[in-house]
Amino acid sequence: MLRKKAWSLLVLLMAFMIVLAACSSSSSGGNSKNGKENGGSKKEQVLNLAANDIATLNSLGSYEAGSAVVMSNIFEGLYRLDEESKPIEGIAESHDVSDDQKKYTFHLRKDAKWSNGTPVTAHDFEYAWKKAVGAKTLSPFSYLMGPIKNASAIQTANDPLYNKPDELGVKATDDYTLEVELDNPTPYFLSLVTIPVYYPQNKEFVEAQGDQYALDTDKMIYNGPFILDNWKQGASWTYKKNNDYWDAKNVKLKTINATVLKETSTAVNMYEAGQLDTVGLTAEFVDQYKSSDEFSTFLDSTIYFIRMNQKNKNLANVNIRKAIDFGWDKQGLKKILNNGSVPAGYVVPKEFAFDEEGNDFRSKYEGFNQTDVDQAVKYWNKGLKELDVDKMTLEFLSYDAETTKTIAQYVKNQLEKNLPGLTIKINQQPSKQKLDLETKQAYDLTYSGWAPDYQDAISFVEIFHSANPYNWMNFSNPKVDALIDSSYSEADTKKRWNNLQEAEKIILEDLAGVSPMFQNGAALLQKPYVKGIARHPYGTGASYKWAYIE
Repeated sequence: MLRKKAWSLLVLLMAFMIVLAACSSSSSGGNSKNGKENGGSKKEQVLNLAANDIATLNSLGSYEAGSAVVMSNIFEGLYRLDEESKPIEGIAESHDVSDDQKKYTFHLRKDAKWSNGTPVTAHDFEYAWKKAVGAKTLSPFSYLMGPIKNASAIQTANDPLYNKPDELGVKATDDYTLEVELDNPTPYFLSLVTIPVYYPQNKEFVEAQGDQYALDTDKMIYNGPFILDNWKQGASWTYKKNNDYWDAKNVKLKTINATVLKETSTAVNMYEAGQLDTVGLTAEFVDQYKSSDEFSTFLDSTIYFIRMNQKNKNLANVNIRKAIDFGWDKQGLKKILNNGSVPAGYVVPKEFAFDEEGNDFRSKYEGFNQTDVDQAVKYWNKGLKELDVDKMTLEFLSYDAETTKTIAQYVKNQLEKNLPGLTIKINQQPSKQKLDLETKQAYDLTYSGWAPDYQDAISFVEIFHSANPYNWMNFSNPKVDALIDSSYSEADTKKRWNNLQEAEKIILEDLAGVSPMFQNGAALLQKPYVKGIARHPYGTGASYKWAYIE
């Protein structure tokens, strides 16, 4: 299911700038200037919020979480996530599934159109999906199309179907009918088609723009609830209600003003001044606002962990990796974060994936490799002996946001104190540059993370497959690969569940493939007149389609 081909620049993960970015982009607000004035009179439907910067607006490009939020509000796929984060009809008004669960027939609505007036058709989906898996137009997220018939073969060098996108199991049988064949039953397929790589593209418009497509608002057309206006890269943009959207009658907001902010203090000041309607809080602000009626916290499904690049000969040693994982106190993160985040000894989050009986994926193994300095020193000394060295220096790549700076310094101090002979040098970089270094595996240790694209445990475990494009730590284990591969085709759901749990155990307990840090929580302030924001624990982050100012 996974292609064996390197690709260039990423994203998704990291979108994860951390708390401020994560909270703000997936939060919503209404403008205090637009809320209640003159004794409670209702003002215009305008929302002001902080946001992540936009990496790209090409649904087949290297997008991260911030970009995914934007794209999910200006574009629409066959299905979208509703207010309860369940897939509901989007451009498709219905679908049929064959008895063997391997063929989906989507029936598209006839009143959906692009913002240039042309209809959205099944051909737009066929064009975009085949483009996503073609060697010359390959999307960094094309591996998520793995369930579709021949998708993996088309992306695998030396396969007879390599770079033959026309062999992909998708076909527009007419303007409003799309047939999709899968290699195996995929219970989460409707979740998959809600994410950007599955969005349609209008061939005539896209090819007319050439390499300028999606680089500015005049090089784009939209089929979602909003259109984009006044985009100033790295600074701000505006969403405007798309009056040509098929369901425009249920979109209440007329304008959303998004401002890119890195400093929480700036965002809080703007919130207090009525210039923002929501703001994510870092630890130093939580105690100040936790008694406010406008304060709340929630646990999401993003996991942060330290990747250890096994291209580094020192980190290729399993004992050194285990020493690092055991050698710092994860519980200390509670005080640093102070936002509802919880220390993690796992990569599949809790309260995210459940079996048919409602059991949490974490019910079998609560976590692995809890802090133990004595164990850490034992592994450390053993690793040093095997490497025939008595000291080492490792670079720790990190984001340049406030909270991440504090956490990186905390980890450095812990490890240098507990592992004699270890020196850690922190390299703080803006999100885009950090992602580029991770993608190229030009790091030793990196403060990284993962947010799920769809609601299934495999969304986290598969990044440890030796052929996964997001396996930036050069991790490889044949048994883990086999367990992951089996999960794509295993019909016995209990056996599949067990295979994924065992794969995670090997990755963490046996091999210390990464050192888990925490499951992300968010603390935020939001004006009480803001209603209807849909925050999603997986996929596209946040939907403003149903948001409104009360």
